[in-house]
Amino acid sequence: MNNKTMIGVMASMMIMMVVMMFRGQIGSALDFVFRFVAFDGKYPVLTLVIAGLIAFTISNIIRTYMTDPVKMARNQHIQSEFNKEFRQARIENNLFKMKKLEEMQPKIMEMSMESSMSQMKTMPITMLIVIPVYAWIYFFIDPSISPYFPDGLTVLMPWGEMDPNMRLMGFMPMWIILYTLISMPIGQIETRLIRYFLLKKRLAVLDQERAVGAE
Repeated sequence: MNNKTMIGVMASMMIMMVVMMFRGQIGSALDFVFRFVAFDGKYPVLTLVIAGLIAFTISNIIRTYMTDPVKMARNQHIQSEFNKEFRQARIENNLFKMKKLEEMQPKIMEMSMESSMSQMKTMPITMLIVIPVYAWIYFFIDPSISPYFPDGLTVLMPWGEMDPNMRLMGFMPMWIILYTLISMPIGQIETRLIRYFLLKKRLAVLDQERAVGAE
């Protein structure tokens, strides 16, 4: 990791620690805004979905605008084609082709690392959005501080009833897993859509610049 990436990781950890220390106060303050999606506690799962959408949408837009979509798409395409060729060479037991591809592997790994580092540089900014939302969900669900569920909450899932505040392995509340299971697939679809539209827009600008240069 370079210095900027290290600073970004450390800043993200500090943001997480500060928010977790004051999650009750931060959640209570954010309730002024999020109470409109709390529905007075009538639809807790829907509230989790909307909270996840808000967090993922804002962080995805920030992350996408801070990275070069064309470069990211090109790197991902090259890596995908390299992996496909490498698998085919192994299946065919083509030692000569495998040797050539292995010589290219450090460059491919460098491209992959560059993409990962580019994503990590945006982490502190996205953390400023995502972690406070977690703090509000804690405020929304935890019966010790929640004005919505002072007597606790039970959610009916396909496999039966579940207490979102039940601790998994003694430390992780079940609502984090529930929130992740609900919001992550939606966030992945949303990320791909945002990248697709921004990439399409960026390619249109490049085509226009190329056409003007040709004239």
